[in-house]
Amino acid sequence: MPTNSRSTHVQQQQPRSHESPHQHANRQPRPPFPEQKLDKPGLECELRPRPRYRAPTYQPAGKLMNKRALITGGDSGIGRAVALIFAREGADVAINYLEAEQRDAEETQHAVEAEGRRCILLPGDLTDATFCTELVERARKDLGGLDILVSNAAHQNRKQLEDLTPEEFDRTFKTNVYAYYHLTKAAVPHMKPGSAILVTSSSTGFRGSDELPDYSATKGAINQFTKVLAKQLVKKGIRVNAVAPGPVWTPLNPADEGLSADEVSRFGEQTPLERPAQPEEIAPAYVFLASEADSSFITGIILPVLGGETIGA
Repeated sequence: MPTNSRSTHVQQQQPRSHESPHQHANRQPRPPFPEQKLDKPGLECELRPRPRYRAPTYQPAGKLMNKRALITGGDSGIGRAVALIFAREGADVAINYLEAEQRDAEETQHAVEAEGRRCILLPGDLTDATFCTELVERARKDLGGLDILVSNAAHQNRKQLEDLTPEEFDRTFKTNVYAYYHLTKAAVPHMKPGSAILVTSSSTGFRGSDELPDYSATKGAINQFTKVLAKQLVKKGIRVNAVAPGPVWTPLNPADEGLSADEVSRFGEQTPLERPAQPEEIAPAYVFLASEADSSFITGIILPVLGGETIGA
């Protein structure tokens, strides 16, 4: 097991790919995928093809050496890829997830620990405001501090307005927006200058989706809250930014109760690249925004990662 000392970690190098990044990108899975559905919350270990998160062509440079990060939704999807790539850059991580996602969380933990970094598992439901506060405190204590917060967990179900119940609307906002608020409010008093807060937005936060009314609304709210937080925290030396991906091959959409198995098989084909992103293609954006070496002059942005789609200001 990795040592608990921050100063004695030795970063292990991932085996280098013999492919160039361009060759690797061209070999990413494309629709049609197998027709499938996942029961909520959706386990990545049951998804076919398995999402790619190891980023074999990525070259780490110690940009987050000895940083300590809390990542919600860190068991799978984008969160898993971010946890691993942060570890490769030298960070210790704590990941939050639902108890039903324990199998995925343990795979993430094994991948992080293989890089010689610590991975603390902190299951729990982010719709509980009290738990959000406790989560930050537990992560801070277990990691010995907190330098990076990644609010990444999300809830979504496709539906029309007549099918959107108050309970569903409430859960979507509590998971996607309220948790971001509660986590940030709890984390900021413990963050020193040079710290970073990151949040996962979405292309739906720019243009909406006629199938995702509440989810789109939460992502729009996330975008504006991010901009305001960036202004309020700039004097504390804490940068706040968002990453807004288009379609990404994760358990979120196959577990969407309003998406059919046939639609899952064609997921992402509408992008200019005619496929969804893989988590490993999104995660480097989080390194960029977390690293002062790369983005010390960047705060308050919503970074689109859309596979060729352009979005006007």
